[in-house]
Amino acid sequence: MSKFEGVSPALVTALSDRGYETLTQVQSDILNPDFREKDLLVSAQTGSGKTVAFGIAIAPTLLGGDEKFLFAAEPYALVVAPTRELALQVKRELEWLYKDANAVICSCVGGMDMRDERRALSRGANIVVGTPGRLRDHIMRKSLDLSQMRAVVLDEADEMLDLGFKEDLEFILDEMPTERRTLMFSATVPAMIAKLAKSYQRDAVRVEAKGEDKQHGDIEYRALSVSTREKENAIINVLRYYEAKNAIVFCNTRASVNHLVARFNNRGFSVVALSGELSQNERTHALQAMRDGRARVCIATDVAARGIDLPGLDLVVHAELPSNPETLLHRSGRTGRAGNKGVSVLMIDPRGRKKAERILRFAKVEAIWANPPSADEVLARDEERLMADPVLNDPIAAEERDFIDRLMDQFSPEQLTAAFIRTIKTNKSAPEDIEQIPFDAPRERGERSSREPRPARDEFENVQWVSLSVGRRQNAEPRWLIPLLCNAGGITKRQIGQIKMQNEETFVQLDGDHAEKFFMSLGPNNTLEKNIIVKALDGTPTFKQETFLKPEERERAPKPAKKGFGARKPRGERQSQKFDKSTGSKASTTKRGSKPAGDPPNKEGWAKKKPKGAKTKKNKSNAGRSKPKF
Repeated sequence: MSKFEGVSPALVTALSDRGYETLTQVQSDILNPDFREKDLLVSAQTGSGKTVAFGIAIAPTLLGGDEKFLFAAEPYALVVAPTRELALQVKRELEWLYKDANAVICSCVGGMDMRDERRALSRGANIVVGTPGRLRDHIMRKSLDLSQMRAVVLDEADEMLDLGFKEDLEFILDEMPTERRTLMFSATVPAMIAKLAKSYQRDAVRVEAKGEDKQHGDIEYRALSVSTREKENAIINVLRYYEAKNAIVFCNTRASVNHLVARFNNRGFSVVALSGELSQNERTHALQAMRDGRARVCIATDVAARGIDLPGLDLVVHAELPSNPETLLHRSGRTGRAGNKGVSVLMIDPRGRKKAERILRFAKVEAIWANPPSADEVLARDEERLMADPVLNDPIAAEERDFIDRLMDQFSPEQLTAAFIRTIKTNKSAPEDIEQIPFDAPRERGERSSREPRPARDEFENVQWVSLSVGRRQNAEPRWLIPLLCNAGGITKRQIGQIKMQNEETFVQLDGDHAEKFFMSLGPNNTLEKNIIVKALDGTPTFKQETFLKPEERERAPKPAKKGFGARKPRGERQSQKFDKSTGSKASTTKRGSKPAGDPPNKEGWAKKKPKGAKTKKNKSNAGRSKPKF
């Protein structure tokens, strides 16, 4: 009995050559004999081998009883993917899977030359892979013939709906023959996917890959608590600590991608960018650089990195938190694929802790909370890797013996070892010293953590009450009194306790240990800004039960005069200075727009008011012109 029971013979050889020993769970589930000609609605986690799964699922429908495709004419199958990268990746997977079946596979994706795609379609294809928008363009231009379609696959259907491709999908499905198989693959099955399946599938079988209750069992989640200002340094230490063959760092915006690319390039990392602003050619070159080993770190946004599969991708770093649990799972699913292990690291500042906990809880994953690797931990990890490097145990080759003997004759073993270590360190970026903050550290900008109880304001060991010569009548409010007290008295708001507002004055409770410093900072007049006088009180003052003033009973606090200017005059009495050419000095004149007291003299500049109904003199330049008719 074949270990790939139920797989078409032409595909069995390809799986064996690829190194497959067993099929993944979703691949085994989909080979149920009862599902052979059924429409399927499949949900499986990212990285579970869905591409190979639908490839072997549609093979009997496409090949019929044949082992190979006899010729390529109108396509028999259509695979729709949400992004260019995912579509091209699906094409590569199907090419090796259907290699022995002589299948011709074409791609139709945005950003590529449409004329080349039309020529490829005109020569004939067995399977077409593309993105919704470009496929719709080819259908409307009559370059893609769907009349012979036997199967259609919607890969990452939930993502296509999220990206707004609903109309394109409906257009494509409406153009296809009714007698066809429709397979939908989705990480989740929300209401929109269920509605789409009900409209375009016939008696679809719901297939849930077993083991979905434990999300990403091959991925280790780590939540690192770090301050905002040191987040980039923490990412550098994470990359150095793990030294993954390939790593991807996710950002939320293109600007963040460009910033991190510049920063990491300066630190000696081989980095490529992957964002929506890049052309398809640039994105293809970036991914190829990761596959070739010319680059080891990819800085990407969510849309650009959707569905990409990089070999040896062992580390995913969330430089910025994802917006929802689904995005977290799709990001993290770039690693830990097909049974391999991976690490997903979330960089969390104190303000984002609650959001991170909520996303992890809804995603049903457990994370290990810790601090970022310190510089000492990174260096210790380097030493461990060096000691375990197999190059130290490899036998000495004959052609190396002469040069080794000359080095041993000229240098001591300690010198050679030191030179070896220095050479290795030269090619590595130095780790950063990072401030280690506790996991429940207070929030930044003076905000407190939800886990840290606020101390009571009246728990000062020594209390000093002061009186301010301003109250409700002057519209005094704590929100502008507190900054005045802090700036003038050299204290913080944590040294300010209760504030009791009265109609004519305000009582403020200060920490007695800082009272002497407070009054020394005020100066001999004990005056704040806005001419507010501060007086020290003995003991606790008596608070009167006063009624709140009505708005008309209040008066605004006087504004302080600007330095170098006298008291501000009423608007009508303000004067401006004008240079007098005859005297060579400035003369005060009444400000333009204000009328002088008394009757104005009949001079030029003071036009007399025209009587009501008087006709104004017409402009000669407009004479003779007819009034436009509308």
